[in-house]
Amino acid sequence: MAGRGYAAPTNFGEAPKGYVPGIGRGAAGFMTRSDLGGAVAPAPGQTGLGEGAGSRSALAKFQRENAEKQALTEGGGGGDEDKDKDFDKFEGADGGLFANAEYDEDDEEADRIYAEIDAHMDSRRRAQREARLKEELEKYRRDNPKITEQFRDLKRKLGDVTYEEWDAIPDIGDYTIKKKKDFAQFAPAPDTLLQRALDEKGTSTQEVDDGALTDLNAVGEGRGTVLGLKLDKLSDSVSGQTVVDPKGYLTDLKSIKISSEAEISDIKKARLLLKSVISTNPKHAPGWIAAARLEELAGKLQAARSFIQKGCDACPKSEDVWIEAARLNTPENAKAILARGVVSLPNSVKIWMQAAKLEAEDDRKRRVLRRALENIPNSVKLWKAVVDLSREDDARVLLSRAVECCPQHVDLWLALARLETYEQARKVLNKARETLPTEPAIWITAAKLEEANGNGAMVGKIVERAVKSLGNHGVSVDREYWLKEAEAAENNDPPALAVCREIVRVTVGAGVEEEDMKRTWKADAAECEKRGSTHTARAILAHACGAFPAKKGLWVLAAKLEKSVGDSAAMDALLKRAVVHCPRAEILWLMAAKERWLCGDVPGARDVLEEAFVVNPDSEDIWLAAFKLEFENREPERARVLLAKIREQGGASERVWMKSAIVEREVGDVEEERRMLAEGLEKFPTAWKMWLMLGQLEEAQGDADAARTAYTKGCRRCHDAIPLWTAAATLEQRSGFSAKARAILEQARTRNPKNEWLWLPAARPE
Repeated sequence: MAGRGYAAPTNFGEAPKGYVPGIGRGAAGFMTRSDLGGAVAPAPGQTGLGEGAGSRSALAKFQRENAEKQALTEGGGGGDEDKDKDFDKFEGADGGLFANAEYDEDDEEADRIYAEIDAHMDSRRRAQREARLKEELEKYRRDNPKITEQFRDLKRKLGDVTYEEWDAIPDIGDYTIKKKKDFAQFAPAPDTLLQRALDEKGTSTQEVDDGALTDLNAVGEGRGTVLGLKLDKLSDSVSGQTVVDPKGYLTDLKSIKISSEAEISDIKKARLLLKSVISTNPKHAPGWIAAARLEELAGKLQAARSFIQKGCDACPKSEDVWIEAARLNTPENAKAILARGVVSLPNSVKIWMQAAKLEAEDDRKRRVLRRALENIPNSVKLWKAVVDLSREDDARVLLSRAVECCPQHVDLWLALARLETYEQARKVLNKARETLPTEPAIWITAAKLEEANGNGAMVGKIVERAVKSLGNHGVSVDREYWLKEAEAAENNDPPALAVCREIVRVTVGAGVEEEDMKRTWKADAAECEKRGSTHTARAILAHACGAFPAKKGLWVLAAKLEKSVGDSAAMDALLKRAVVHCPRAEILWLMAAKERWLCGDVPGARDVLEEAFVVNPDSEDIWLAAFKLEFENREPERARVLLAKIREQGGASERVWMKSAIVEREVGDVEEERRMLAEGLEKFPTAWKMWLMLGQLEEAQGDADAARTAYTKGCRRCHDAIPLWTAAATLEQRSGFSAKARAILEQARTRNPKNEWLWLPAARPE
């Protein structure tokens, strides 16, 4: 013990309850709810914590008493079960002042009301809140999709992969490629490498016999330059003459593409990838083609040819490889390559067609194509190509053989029929119809043949038989298809108008309900007119007018179409038929009269209007049209008589009285004009044009007061007649009463506040 030093004790055990550190030095302690314990109501007669409440000693005494009560409670045997029983989810372990109170009906009702309030507050804007949360969730899922969702469409497409495609997927050659790590290793260059570079860039000299020094490096560079010039001259020389164009050479230099380091790196990566593809699966033809095109893109044409040649050897049954090899080589070498290709693939149409394209002369092309037809006699493409290159007689023979080898192709039959004579063409089409009974193009060609040879009566019969025969063989009549064929017949060279008309007549009503026919045919005619197929639109409207002869709207549409086409004779004939079927349609009579008048046939227009008078004696429009015809043709007396008859019949409108005044003004009878205007205004006091004419008449006669009176009465009766207001203001301005003119215009603007035409006359005098 003597050899050891004394160590002061540091662990004094647990602090006593109610201990406040530093209380002897005047430190102030603080209490929490756990120090005080549960809230217990004071005993009767007790109002505070006891004696000395508020001092530190009283506080310590209260803590000791509270600790003793808790100890007694714990010693009473309640244990953990009593603690759990006294636990309240709102107030914690201490029950509060009302822990021992009874839960009666009022408490239950209060809890129910609070629960309803909570439910109501939660239901407010629930739809907006849920919609916002849903939108945020969808946006989050859209911005952060799962891996499974990203590849879902690709996984779905895997169901369409065949077994052959699965087997054709190449296996990876190096299974450790994913485990390799690309470490960039750098090592300092050795001295031998630097010395070698220095020697290559240095100059070597040699002493010759005469003692002079010779630079061997310069000699080597000079030899290389001379050799390069000789090679360039040989490559650009034709029979000893150079063909170098200096301007073109500079242009070629400008057009050279300089690849960046990134592009070169991409090419290298692609080259490694394609090398892996063709090494793991050498029978995969697209891999060889891709490798060759990559080298072509990189500017290494010879390497591209080498790759594609290896592809031809590895995939001799792929026509794409042979065609690509021919493209990359010169024409002469391409011919040899394609010759090898047709040996490996004698039934490849593409290779034969490419071989024919390489030939420069038509005879050689025909020879190649005929050789191809020996191997592939059922190729329509080859037959069409050789026919296009042949003369008419040879083409007829070739097509005769073609329809035997390919009887199911209608184009060959139609081409043969076009080359034959009329009788032979009929036989060819009959045979084609027997071979292909469900092909409508054969029937249409037969109808065109009959029309071209002047046998128009057979066109309708052929179209009717075509529809019937096709229906018997299960082919439904498609309106859209037949209308397109009608338009094609119209646009044919020369146009087959009879075929177009008969096709429309037979097929335009197919599949259309009776109540929809008028509306459907109007729409069809409008669409055809938009596309420029006026004859087809004519045929549709003619058929519609025949089906509904009492509908004046169809006749008006047909007449307008003829008017737009410019066929006056057809329009006149159409309107003659129209007025027969619709005699009460005034517009048809007026259109017929106007058309004859515009064509210069004034007597014919009068005849039409006379016929219209017989059918429509009370039609004011027809009377006014007759008046206009006479008035425009300088026949005022005839016009007077017509207007007088209208006025005598009674019920004449204000137009009749106004035109009567116009006729009198044209004749120069002032008194009669004034009388007509006065009688007209007595019958129609709101006719502002007649008030204006009366004011102008009095103003022309020099009676300013009478003109002013006419304008004033007119403005009172017709508040919105702007010309009347401006005429009255102009009269006052011309008479020197500018203030009165301003007042009139101001009054007019008050009556018509939103009319902009009243501001200009007010601004001009200012």
